[in-house]
Amino acid sequence: MITFQLERTAPLSLAEAWHRLTDWPRHGAAVPLTRVSVRTGAPTREGTVVVARSGIGPFGFDDAMEITRWQPPDPGTDTPGHCRLDKRGRVVRGWAEIEVRPGPGGRTRVIWREHLGVRFLPGLFDPLLERTARAVFGRAVNRLLRMA
Repeated sequence: MITFQLERTAPLSLAEAWHRLTDWPRHGAAVPLTRVSVRTGAPTREGTVVVARSGIGPFGFDDAMEITRWQPPDPGTDTPGHCRLDKRGRVVRGWAEIEVRPGPGGRTRVIWREHLGVRFLPGLFDPLLERTARAVFGRAVNRLLRMA
């Protein structure tokens, strides 16, 4: 398993950055060959189940995640927001955390942490997995923050 962290700043309010990063179906538009759906009803909260389907047609897998912490930023204040998703799929395991907090110059600072493992992938491949995951998730975070 690997663990890594990405940090970005965006010229957005805490609430807007939070909305862009936690609008789960938008993740499908930000990650190639992936569709994202929510299996539980709105609104998002602890216990919400999000599923990312990666692949082409029958050649793919589901990355099921349950939200185990849901603390949106407090509107009109500088109170940070924090979300944790525990990955419970058959192929992808681990967790992801998304945090938004006040940044420099009125911007929002985004921190994305991942602890990621792929079933049947030996530890020998961890360096390649980390480089690939950093690239994929880094591009996804950038796209999500840019998408209005």
